Amino acid sequence: MNDSLKHRTALTGGLVVAVVSALLSPVSPAQADDGRIGDNGTDQSSHLNLGAADLPESRTVTTLAPGVTLTKISRGGADSSLFWTAEVAIPADSPDPDAPASALSSQDTAQRTADKLKAGGVDARVEHVQSPQLADAGGDLGYRVRAGHLAAQADGAALVAQIKAAGFASSVIYTGWDGDAGTSTTTRGPWNLDVITVDPGKYQGQLAASFGPDLEKRETTSQLASDAHALAAVNAGFFVFDPKAGAEGDPAGVGVYRGRVLSEAVADRPAFVIDGKKNSISIQRLTWAGKVSAPSGEAALDGIDRVPGLIRNCGGVNDLPTSGPLQDVTCTNSNELVTFTPEFGPTTPAGPGLEVMVDSHDTVTSIADTRGAAVPAGGHTIQATGTDVARLRALAPVGAKLRIDAGLLGQDGKPLHTNKATSVVNGGPLLVKDGSEDVTVRHDGMVHPNDGNSFYYGWVHKRNPRTFAGTDAQGRTMLVTADGRSTASLGLSLKEEADVALSLGMVQAMNLDGGGSTTAVAQGKVQNSPSGGSERAIGDALLVLPGRKDGQ
Repeated sequence: MNDSLKHRTALTGGLVVAVVSALLSPVSPAQADDGRIGDNGTDQSSHLNLGAADLPESRTVTTLAPGVTLTKISRGGADSSLFWTAEVAIPADSPDPDAPASALSSQDTAQRTADKLKAGGVDARVEHVQSPQLADAGGDLGYRVRAGHLAAQADGAALVAQIKAAGFASSVIYTGWDGDAGTSTTTRGPWNLDVITVDPGKYQGQLAASFGPDLEKRETTSQLASDAHALAAVNAGFFVFDPKAGAEGDPAGVGVYRGRVLSEAVADRPAFVIDGKKNSISIQRLTWAGKVSAPSGEAALDGIDRVPGLIRNCGGVNDLPTSGPLQDVTCTNSNELVTFTPEFGPTTPAGPGLEVMVDSHDTVTSIADTRGAAVPAGGHTIQATGTDVARLRALAPVGAKLRIDAGLLGQDGKPLHTNKATSVVNGGPLLVKDGSEDVTVRHDGMVHPNDGNSFYYGWVHKRNPRTFAGTDAQGRTMLVTADGRSTASLGLSLKEEADVALSLGMVQAMNLDGGGSTTAVAQGKVQNSPSGGSERAIGDALLVLPGRKDGQ
């Protein structure tokens, strides 16, 4: 069979109709090479558990190499019940004039807002928001205020102006992006997904993660794939996007590339761990255990290859405002020890403090009373800020031996052992564990305290573009993207993301970076439709690298 042969299957409800150029059985992403039902008993050729049960669904499976397939899934179609509407930013019910407005509030505050809008001539309505129950969060989120039933987004300009004249801010959104409880079984779509499946028993290449030439700059997923001659790729972990939050492009969580630990963990968030020699995948909760050791003593390392004092997504020790994980928040710590490798970039971050140069033989060669230098080839530097300046100066005089351990521990407390074929990328929350949904949003920092559930509402509850990854019962890896934030593809709530992972046959799965970062690449081009209108430069990517048996 020609490797480029494409198989097309159309599914409508429970009926499966093969529309192919040869007599082939309908296949799922995991079945593309062998046509079998999964060993866990799941009929993976059935439709996605997404939207109304009777929705049409089509799948196109393309074999990229023996053991590697790309499956494009289109589910549902135009839904006449969906429309555009203006969502009002509800002023905080607080005496603090600087308290931010929120998408959600109490029923009383929402009703007062709606009444004021009605007095200004706006036909506002109050809606109760119930979110699907997840492992550690969900349920009653609060109340929102909306106005208008619009046919198109552009039709909302006059309404937004009218709401502004009444004293409130608003934005025009599509109701198809709501992730309200119950909509997952009634919405009619559409949805569009790309699934890259790798069978380790048949694929002769290697799964790996890459960040490009250096950590502190961003590249697109397609650029990283092209540079590595990858067969396919998806964007991977969270990263620093705003230079005010650290070094732009730096992983915002754990990162291991070619066996080298180059970014510390965010608390014990789930990590996607790749054994490239076996192309086997595990999802593990890793923690950071870095330290520096000298004959005169040792000290804890706060991080590696990031700007001291800025901890994106939090999850460190003695950080403010929290030592727990907190998604899309930059915690601070004025007293830190951070080590740098040559992979970080041409120079380390500049600023006040102390920087110690360590050569490839673990010997301190020089000390600078300010930060910002080139990292010695094969060596490290260590930067200190605040009260840690005196500690590092005492620990590492010129000529001293200084051992640097960038350590990661598993849930059993044992060190994560790596080799050149080991890759680890960050993400969260967990989606599926041991074949059951286990969406741990509170544990993994997606529940923000004291914000009226606004972050949860936008990030967890609403449908967004998503990238996620996991394995099925046969050990096959699936890298999945779901387009969103458009009328042509609604996106997924986190609950729907877990539902889809299960219906694809995954027994372990976790969320990766999504939104405008969501990108799938195969056959030398972007396969999905990034929500920003063009491909975003990201921090790192998961790559399906070509085989090397023929010398490639």
